[in-house]
Amino acid sequence: MTVLPEERKNEILKELNRMGKVKVMELVAQFHVSEETIRRDLMILEEKGLLKRVYGGAIKSVFQFEEPPFTHRTTVNQEAKVKIGKKAVELISNGDVIIIDVGTTMLEFAKCIENKKDITIITNSLPVSSVLTDSLNQNKFTGQVLLLGGQIDPKQQSISGSFTEQLLDQFNPDKAFISAGGVSIKNGVSNYHLHESLVSRKMVEVSKQVIMLTDYSKMGVDTFCKVCPLEKVDVIVSDQPFPEEWRSHSKLEEINWIEA
Repeated sequence: MTVLPEERKNEILKELNRMGKVKVMELVAQFHVSEETIRRDLMILEEKGLLKRVYGGAIKSVFQFEEPPFTHRTTVNQEAKVKIGKKAVELISNGDVIIIDVGTTMLEFAKCIENKKDITIITNSLPVSSVLTDSLNQNKFTGQVLLLGGQIDPKQQSISGSFTEQLLDQFNPDKAFISAGGVSIKNGVSNYHLHESLVSRKMVEVSKQVIMLTDYSKMGVDTFCKVCPLEKVDVIVSDQPFPEEWRSHSKLEEINWIEA
């Protein structure tokens, strides 16, 4: 069966996340393509900051303090993000006040919002606010969009800072849809950026229900800043089944896991 180039790159990242490294010749055998094709894939993924090429293959790229720029991440695992976004929209009820966090998964989620009435959406994401404004103009849903104020990060296209956190204290949201740089049993939900993490933490604090959207590449990963323990999350929407290793943790079994 022929694997599309983007699917192949996603599978390479999945293997890299699982094993910590990949080898060119093993990938050649796995996908039945030439060495040149695999090396080109690895070069593209390295340019996006998603791995580091080494002799004979590639290893994980460690972003302790930052992740690749927003624009570099929009095409990574895109199919999974679209599936997650479409499924997550089903959790929005008419009349809801919701928060949408930053990130490329949140952007796909925002694109999927339609046929909802009288909803209020609060966000600190510039791309999400732009998409939602266009959707309102096209009457895809009814309600209002509130863009939080604060300091703009042009690379990540987000808004954060103490002023952003203070603004969140003024609302009583029904649901917070949050993103993650990493998700693990030990350290819970984490992210790459300190100020974005603090805003996400405040979103969790002020919301009645916390819904996390995450694809397989984030599972088992710990990034720079902790956002919240997994016990604080009510619902997880992912493109993979509930992890087997979580079943022995009784508190985690209370999470409503939705597979997109």
